Amino acid sequence: MSIFSRPQAIWLVVALATASWAAVGCASTTPGQPAATSSPATSAAGGATGTASPTSPGTSTGVSSTPAQSGTASPSLSGPSSPASAPPSSAPASGTGLAACSTRSLLISVDDTQANGGAGSSYYPLNFTNTSATTCAMYGYPGVSFAAAATTAGQQIGVAANRAAAFVKLTVPLAPGATAHAWLRVAVAQNYPATSCQPVTARWLRVYPPGETVAGYVGHSFSACESPKAPLLTILPVRPGKGVAGTTP
Repeated sequence: MSIFSRPQAIWLVVALATASWAAVGCASTTPGQPAATSSPATSAAGGATGTASPTSPGTSTGVSSTPAQSGTASPSLSGPSSPASAPPSSAPASGTGLAACSTRSLLISVDDTQANGGAGSSYYPLNFTNTSATTCAMYGYPGVSFAAAATTAGQQIGVAANRAAAFVKLTVPLAPGATAHAWLRVAVAQNYPATSCQPVTARWLRVYPPGETVAGYVGHSFSACESPKAPLLTILPVRPGKGVAGTTP
């Protein structure tokens, strides 16, 4: 005769089944949570927009080149930099077989219609148009500075442009009539105290095409600093075509 009544037997079966399921559940492992992933950082150019330097509307065209003292141009947007007045003479990158574009074969201009500003600076495209009958090549950085006059006797104003070393140099072939450009960043002179800047108005840019020791000149008004303690100019390497606002070298 069973010692359990029918209701007690049913209860015992249910209890044993429940205990069995609990044991299985304890033995299983809980799935691990996925590792946290970091979203890529978004880079943004800009910040507070500075006041643009005073300019004349349209495109400023360079005048005929005249001999100038040679020097060395300098690096700068990221990394160490030092100012200089002209790049050392050098041939274009190997592989083109083309001669470097000489200053006398280039029409140099600043296109105000494509200028833009941001983060306390304005950006101007320096355009180089091949006016000769033969194809030549440009490679690297122009040498740029403010000048008091469009002659070698014109005093340099402030320090020459630093090179934006973060940008790679490319060889740019220029067929007759073709144009290359380099972006010139001009910091707002009012970013500096007057005592550090010694503010003046510069009316000329002295421009050495890459590898050239003869300068060309472009008439254009800028708020400048005479003091070498207030560097305002940064130059990027040459790229094909005319400079267009919003494009990245």
